[in-house]
Amino acid sequence: MKFVNEFRSRSLTGKLVNAINGIMPEREVRLMEVCGTHTASFYRFGLDRLIPPGLKLISGPGCPVCVTAEGFIDAACGLAKDKDTLVLSFGDMLRVPGSNSSLEEAGGKFSNVRLVYSPLEALKIASDHPGKKVIFLAVGFETTAGSIALTVLAAKKKKLKNLFFYSALKLIPPAMEYILSDPRQRLDGFLCPGHVSAIIGTRAYAPVLKKYRIPLCVAGFEPVDILEGFYLLLKQIKNNSPRIDNQYLRVVRGPGNIKAQRITGRVFRVSDASWRGLGGLPLSGLELKKEFAFFDAKRQFSLKENPSFTRGGRKKCGCADVLKGLLSPKECPLFFKACTPENPYGPCMVSREGACNAYFKYRR
Repeated sequence: MKFVNEFRSRSLTGKLVNAINGIMPEREVRLMEVCGTHTASFYRFGLDRLIPPGLKLISGPGCPVCVTAEGFIDAACGLAKDKDTLVLSFGDMLRVPGSNSSLEEAGGKFSNVRLVYSPLEALKIASDHPGKKVIFLAVGFETTAGSIALTVLAAKKKKLKNLFFYSALKLIPPAMEYILSDPRQRLDGFLCPGHVSAIIGTRAYAPVLKKYRIPLCVAGFEPVDILEGFYLLLKQIKNNSPRIDNQYLRVVRGPGNIKAQRITGRVFRVSDASWRGLGGLPLSGLELKKEFAFFDAKRQFSLKENPSFTRGGRKKCGCADVLKGLLSPKECPLFFKACTPENPYGPCMVSREGACNAYFKYRR
């Protein structure tokens, strides 16, 4: 298959592993990925068994479902209790636990929660149910923000009066800065997310590089992509020359997707946001501009998110430290015991992009 098999080539993989071994310093090197797809691919293809034992890949806050605050889930479950309301959500979000319930449980109890695959589905559902308040849960990073912004613009054009958006959209670079500001964390470089970078471009990481002087590399998700990303980061480390490398040239450009950025900027403004495990981070989220306040569920329904469930999450659950790269999933006392994909105790076990889910599936 063109552009897939080529990046899973045993020959290229072997050459890259040899190159990594040849440039690997004698000390331990800790690299953090900021995309859950990198986590899943890394273990799915067994790359942890190919690289030198001193090269550690640390999972970070790159799963949008995982970092959605419990207070947001609780508020969404509260909306589902209204018989005149329909709550629309992407699939992974349904099973993420709040402080008392998940949307899946709320949907089973009140029959007001529906699964959608695209935000555009909300337009038809709202049109088909004029007597219902239809609320779309806008969860994701910069990658999904553009399509949600287009949906808001379409709702305005259609003059829909019963469609609302509850935003938990988040931005990746501020989370990277938060991780680097934690004195407990020792990182040697970042494997930057390919999907997000396709939208924001490599230039978006310039403030991180300038402030922290840490090696950065945008990489794709196939074995050759990830291994080449490791090699480029190790090369920066060896030469003591931090910069922003772009391994994912077939998809990512320096300025990113300008059109998607403009559409997002037309509808949303940067705001403070609550992250599960990380707490409240300034200027790390997106909320609807005043021009679109009518569609803002948080304003229209006076939604309040309980801050006590923002930082840590459920008792004994290690997801907060997993998301910060301070804990490996297998070090959580609940992993493979009380917490499994069939019975997830924390969000990192729910999503396919969650570190715990990847560990359970490929390395339990």
